[in-house]
Amino acid sequence: MNKHKLITIHVNSLAQLVLLEKANFPDIRSYNYYKKEQIYTQRNQYLSSALNTEILNEHIVPTEFGKPYLEQHPTFNFNHSHSQKNYALALSRSVKDLGIDVEDLDRKVRFEALAQHAFHPKELEIWNSLEQQKEYWFKVWTTKEAVLKAAGLGIRINLNEFDTQVHSEQNGGMCSHPQIGTFAYQNFQLAHIMLTVAWRSEQSCNGFNLPEIQIHQH
Repeated sequence: MNKHKLITIHVNSLAQLVLLEKANFPDIRSYNYYKKEQIYTQRNQYLSSALNTEILNEHIVPTEFGKPYLEQHPTFNFNHSHSQKNYALALSRSVKDLGIDVEDLDRKVRFEALAQHAFHPKELEIWNSLEQQKEYWFKVWTTKEAVLKAAGLGIRINLNEFDTQVHSEQNGGMCSHPQIGTFAYQNFQLAHIMLTVAWRSEQSCNGFNLPEIQIHQH
């Protein structure tokens, strides 16, 4: 573990952030706008605390491919994700090109159809050998999402041509693709969620060098 590199992850249930229910709004569009603003408020609070300065929505701008970053703090890395029930934010001063994805393990998913569409043949082979285990499916899915978000190019590769090399038992590893480069990732199963954080990495003669990862569940 590399103590000189640190990734901090904050995890909240959306019920903590989104206090009003859909019934309080005239339509789903209004509710979704409110939910987005509540998420952004929490994100900005975490960023403000980490940087010891006030961060507002206007301080965050997208790259040409849509990945948000802090214009006044371009070397400070962050990425966030939310599922139907949970929110996760990854922060780092020392690890570049972060990506994070969170999924609820009780989410209703068309597992077979999505696996056939998005899984690399090797991932599909392992999933089938595990009798289509739900946890492995979510590990692969969140890893693909986290790595692509870390790359910051959007979905510009065919998902079924991208092998995450997710292991059936281990909860982390490395993967590469010619169009995005090499990334490392770590998977966490926390109660009822699967969370994966990814970052740009390089193959090293010293092997896989894992930064310190701190998770704060609120």
